[in-house]
Amino acid sequence: MGKKKRRSPNTEGIQKRPCAILHSGIEEVNYKDVELLKLFVTEKGKIIPRRISGLSAKSQKKLTAAVKRARNSALLSFSEGYVPQDEPMEKGKKS
Repeated sequence: MGKKKRRSPNTEGIQKRPCAILHSGIEEVNYKDVELLKLFVTEKGKIIPRRISGLSAKSQKKLTAAVKRARNSALLSFSEGYVPQDEPMEKGKKS
C-alpha cells in the first residue's frame, strides 16, 4: 500500500495566476523577439524558472527553446543576458 499524498490545507481558495504569455495574447514565442525574451532571463543569463515566472509548462518550453535559439544566433549573450548592439564595429577600428 502506497503512501498518501499530503495536501496543504489552504490550497482550496487560492487562484493560480494566469500564464503571462498566453494572457497577453502572444501565440508564438519567436526567438527574434529579444525584448520579450529578456524579461525571462536574469542579469547573469539564466532562464527564470516556471515557479517564479508563472508560465504554463507549454509556454515555458517554447520560451526555453526560443532563448536557446537566440543565444546560438548571437541575439542574446550566454553569460550576460541581453547585450544591446547599438553601434556596429567599424573595419580596422580597435576598441
